[in-house]
Formats: sequence, structure tokens, C-alpha cells
Amino acid sequence: MADAARSTPRLGALDITRKLAAICGDPFARFAGPADEVAGRTARWVAVPGGPHAAAEVLRLAAAYDLTVVPRGAGTKIDWGAAPAQVDIMLDTGRLAGVWHEPRDAAVAEIGAGTPLRAVQAMLARTNRRLPVDAPSPGATLGGVLAADESGPLRHRHGSPCAQLVGVRYLDADGELVSVGESGTEALGRAAPGGGGGRPGGRGPAGDGGGGAGSGPACAANGPGWGAGGPVGGAGGDPGRGGGDAILGRGGTAGLDVARLLCGSQGGLGVLVSATMRVHAVPAGRLWVSRPVWTPLEVHDLVRAVLAADVDPAAVELDLPVPVPLPRRRIPATHPSVVNRPDHPAVTGRPAAGSLVVLLEGGPADVTERAERLTAVLGSEAMVGHHAPEWWGRYPFAPGDTALRIEVPIGDLHAAVYALRDATGGPVPVRGSAGSGTVHAALSGALPPERVASILTAVRSVLIARRGRCVVVAAPAAVRRAVDLWGELPALPRLRSAKAHLDPHHRLAPGRLPGGL
Repeated sequence: MADAARSTPRLGALDITRKLAAICGDPFARFAGPADEVAGRTARWVAVPGGPHAAAEVLRLAAAYDLTVVPRGAGTKIDWGAAPAQVDIMLDTGRLAGVWHEPRDAAVAEIGAGTPLRAVQAMLARTNRRLPVDAPSPGATLGGVLAADESGPLRHRHGSPCAQLVGVRYLDADGELVSVGESGTEALGRAAPGGGGGRPGGRGPAGDGGGGAGSGPACAANGPGWGAGGPVGGAGGDPGRGGGDAILGRGGTAGLDVARLLCGSQGGLGVLVSATMRVHAVPAGRLWVSRPVWTPLEVHDLVRAVLAADVDPAAVELDLPVPVPLPRRRIPATHPSVVNRPDHPAVTGRPAAGSLVVLLEGGPADVTERAERLTAVLGSEAMVGHHAPEWWGRYPFAPGDTALRIEVPIGDLHAAVYALRDATGGPVPVRGSAGSGTVHAALSGALPPERVASILTAVRSVLIARRGRCVVVAAPAAVRRAVDLWGELPALPRLRSAKAHLDPHHRLAPGRLPGGL
């Protein structure tokens, strides 16, 4: 509280606090504390609005006082990407949550953007439905997942969370509620129940019906859409030519273009209120077929074989950990420490293997038949299990590491991994979707910034000729300040144009997007 009070005239700081308390309620507006930061930049106030109307009022207050706003959900990715230039108000979405959907036969669900993804899945599971989104960040909100366009293994079959959007409702920088695409109500062709039990924000154009707002800014760092036909590049036309109506999905354009703009924007283009997503029945059968792998080239050959096998995988995931150092002498297979473990590196003399794991989903009999065909393709070392491996759906990096995201056509993934190994001088933990060519890697947080910069330069020089890219997802502060987080970004002019139309005064998460936007 003292830091915030010192940073502005005391009367002005207290006045802002009182106004935020009038909007959100006394317990839900305060001066920020040391934990209220975004990539190391501490906020001045924290506001926790109770619905879309209150969130809109917070944005109007920020506009009136020329204050910046950064949305925060669960904060699972709050340290990803570039630090914002300034964080005046942290708009916490903890009270902006809710799910509205029709039972069992619904094809869509409208979900408050502040709703934890786990809560969404638990709610849908009551009617044997699911959202085919399995983002790795534990505790993430739906808004945070969309703000990062963060994907898990199921992206292989279902696409990214952004690809599953039917519609969105969001607040612009001036606090105006904008709806694009379809809401859950419109998609089902019927009216939502009113009041607090209705769909998120169901009481009027900005009613406090339990909606949600955008979540933890994350995706300027991993930004899967901005450089490769994503939110801006894939918006269906040059925003610089179409003007504000084209970018906003008005004037006869598709409308969902703006949803793609918001995906991966870190809350820098608008504050999500709710998202209407496609939902699917929970598959009756699931099997994981795993195969140990030793080299990136072997992975390349196996992935080609899997995709050519006509087994309709739901996910094709790779885990390449740093090999465990081998003992100087091999241990006999009869030794008690390795009994029943003939593939143990101490017995075989080979480094500890990574894993290629394929998820099959569908009817039980069909899944079993496909698993049998796949094991025949992968060879005698393939195994079938009823549970995912421990590393499934988890990132290979830990807090304090420099986390990289590599995207490349699947046929060139092995070249990207070899390039990373060559640049670092040894194996690097790599994990992700071998079936879509998107993986994450971890560099030690102890590496000096200049060393990280040289690694990035070397890897990007290999990827650029293969239509791939490498971005820094998260890094220690010194590395984040010293290196180019994104590399070459052809869509930057369009992103700049979108920012100029949607947030011309740069009040929303300024500096979090590429190019300092």
C-alpha cells in the first residue's frame, strides 16, 4: 500500500481506491502488494469486479484517469512474456466465473472467462460432456488459456482452443461490451434463463450474471498465432485496409475474426467476458500406446509411420529428457536392481530413452482394434496402457528456467531438435506434440543472457528456412530484458494496426505484445 501511495499523490491514490471499492465492493479493491506483479512489474491497485458490468466500470474509470489495466485470472502464466511498461490496475477475474449450457445434447457451452478450466470440465462431466482443451498450466482459467491460446495434447485432433471458439463477449478499452460470433443462447436457438442462474453476464448487455474476464497474460511470449497465420495474420484481410469495422468483425465480416485477434493477445486488445466453445461427448474408450525412442531422427520416422497408419490418433506426444549418465560398467540383467527391467540403460548400455506416446479415443472395441494395429506398426517395443504417462500434459521447464517454444512442420521437427542440441552443446529436455510440430524445451536458468541469445540466433537461423520459429515463453528477468523474445514476426504490422484500432491509447497491458505494443 505504501509503494502505491508514494507513486501517486496520496489524495489521488486514495480517491482511485475509493472509486474502485464503490464499483467492486470494499473487500474487492485495494492497493497492490508485492505478489501482485506481471513479469516482475508490480501493479498499483487490484480490482476484483463481480460481473461484466463492474468490469466495464473499472475500464471506464481507467480511461477517465488515464490508467493502464492488465487482466489476471489464476496467474498461472503471469510471468510469461515481456514485462508491461506499466501496470496501474490489475483486473482480477476471480469473481467472474460461470458456465451456462444445455444438458447432454448441447453442442456448445458459454463459459465465463474467469472460470477455472478444471471447474468447466467437472461441470460438463455431469452430463458426460467435455471441453477438448487440456492446457498444461494447472489451475488455469478459460480466459487465461484463450489469452495464451495455450494447447495441450488434444490439439492434435481438436485444434487449439481458439479454433474451437463459436463466439466471444469482451470489453474494449473504453468499457464497451462487444459480442461477436454466437453466444451459447444463439447457437442453440433459444433464450437463456435470466438472473444469476443464467449464462455468464445474462442480465442485459453487461449484466452481472456471473461472467468472466480475460486471464493471466501469457502469450506474447509463446504467441502461437501472431507469426503463423494466427489471430492477426489469419483474420481474413489486412486490418490496415479494412479499418476498425473489419477488425471488430463488423461491417459484414465474419465476426469471429476478432475472437482470433483476442486469442494469444495477453489481454492487450480486450478483456474477455465469456467464450462460447464447442463441447463433445466424453469418449467411452481411451488407450495410450507408447514406444521408447532414442534419437530425434527415430522420432521423425515413427511419427510418419503413425500418421500413415490410419489409426486416427487424438494426440501424438513426445518426451525427450536429458539422458541419464550411464554407469561405467553394465549390470547383468539378473542383478536384483534391474530384474524384470531388460531395457534399463545399465543393462543395454544405451542412454535412457525418451518416449513417443499416442492417445487413441473412441468406442472401446474400436480403440482396442486400432491399438493393436498401431503396436504392429511401432514394433515389439510398443506397449499399451490405460493411463497417461506421468509427464503427459506437462511442460519440460520449471520456474527459473528459460522456456522455449518451437513450432515447425512435423517433417522438420528432428532438424529443430538437432539444431537446439548443436547450439547448446548437448541434449536439452524437449516435450510436446510431435504430431503437430509444436514442442517446448528448457534451458538452464543459470545460462547468462548472452549465451541464451547466441542459442536463439543459431536455432532461428535453422528454423527460418523451414518455415518454423522459436520463441521465449518465460525466462529469468535478466534474460528477458536482454534477448529478442519472438524473433522474426511478419505479422507485426498487422498486430500494430489491430492495437491502434482496438486500444489506441495503449491502456490494455501496454508493452506485453511483440514490438512493445
